[in-house]
Amino acid sequence: MDLKNYLDKDQLIAKRDQIKRIFFYRVCGTGMGAAACLLKEKGLLVEGGDTQYYPPMSDYLKSTGIVCHKLGEYDAEQLKNFDLIVVGNVVPRMSDDARTIENSGVAFCSFPAALGAFVLKDTNVVGIAGTHGKTTTTYFATQVFESMNQEPGYFIGGVMEGRPSAKLGVGKYFFIESDEYDSGYFEKFSKFQSYEIDHLLLTSVEFDHADIFKDLDAIKSEFRNLFKKIPKSIIYSSDYPAIQDLKNENLEHYKKLSWTSYGSNNEIGPKILETSTSGSSFSLDGQTYKTNVIGLHNLLNLSAVILFARNEGFSFEQISGAIKDLKMVRRRQELRGYYQGVPVIDDFAHHPKAVDLTLNGLRVTYPNRKLVVVMEANSATARSNIFQKEFEQALHVADEVVFARPARPTSVSWAGNLDIDTMAKNLTSIGKSSRVVGKLSELRVEIDQRINDKTLLVILSNGTCLGLWESDFVQALKS
Repeated sequence: MDLKNYLDKDQLIAKRDQIKRIFFYRVCGTGMGAAACLLKEKGLLVEGGDTQYYPPMSDYLKSTGIVCHKLGEYDAEQLKNFDLIVVGNVVPRMSDDARTIENSGVAFCSFPAALGAFVLKDTNVVGIAGTHGKTTTTYFATQVFESMNQEPGYFIGGVMEGRPSAKLGVGKYFFIESDEYDSGYFEKFSKFQSYEIDHLLLTSVEFDHADIFKDLDAIKSEFRNLFKKIPKSIIYSSDYPAIQDLKNENLEHYKKLSWTSYGSNNEIGPKILETSTSGSSFSLDGQTYKTNVIGLHNLLNLSAVILFARNEGFSFEQISGAIKDLKMVRRRQELRGYYQGVPVIDDFAHHPKAVDLTLNGLRVTYPNRKLVVVMEANSATARSNIFQKEFEQALHVADEVVFARPARPTSVSWAGNLDIDTMAKNLTSIGKSSRVVGKLSELRVEIDQRINDKTLLVILSNGTCLGLWESDFVQALKS
């Protein structure tokens, strides 16, 4: 690894006035594409390259006028036309791509560093971090503050209907989804370390990303380093022992921060008062709110936003008006439509805690429907046996389960593969009829045989679910 041309965030800040032309290497990733568009909006000349281009990011990039090249047809000599190469973290360390970047003679950095130096250094940054709920909470915060006429900037790692994934904004606030995953093959620390965060909304801290973290302590170390950098406030969920452990370290810097907690077992709430398919009413710190949002985990995410807005001086009337009609990110408890009259929920749930929260929320919202769950373990950690027992326990909420067999083994070197055959057998033994399928045709048969007019069909996958979301099943859905 040749790092003579590598620049970290602080070096970028020192040199940023000299940088005009930027090339995003592997631009079609969700974070990379959104970052490229932000830097273009900032006035920089931005181009990008990738091996393949797929919607929605390819359409998003095209709409912004960013010139996109096909990597493999674009060599190191052409890269010399740029002042900086921003490298996606999908580029492996010992790869031809890495050698091409390092041998180009051009300065290079990670996309979190580029965001920190060119965008976030100059604004009031509200970071939204945590194992679960980052994307949803960031989108909630953006909508709430837009409704309160704040015109915030934002950076969201998901797909939203009718808006780009990132925008500079012109107001006082910039909301950014702040990921704990590492930044690049040359920066093995969390993305949020580069984000110049002023305020932090922390939804949860649990073990995840076993392909880069060896244990929960390694994750806590990243958050500990982040806490030390926060100058203003932290709003956090008290439901997670790891967060309490960090706060209880009581470092000298922590005494300078404003701390606000919330949680399902916290005295300030949120506490659900009433819920239906059309929305919820809930109490938070002695006040009652109404929203179209459903499910305890979504109300927890929304509570973090409400508390931040309240701490910033916005009135109850302003906040309560702004939360009444919120949209969800695609694939986060998204009602995709009705299949043969059956509601179909699409959710990204990739961690047993997320599965548990999602299914329990749906059980409350749809109390009279049979819960048929299709689960595809897709992330490196989910495909491993690290959470074997926890996933199985979370699925006890379902009435029936169909497992889609993962297309590849886990990449977690120290763990085995998730044993979905045993999970299906165990669930069936307690009355939760379950089966494993390996083909789309088999999955379609299972769905058709298990649903009726009393069913709720829930698809848990952050992938294609054996191609289900790319098949004519989508065309069969009715609004």
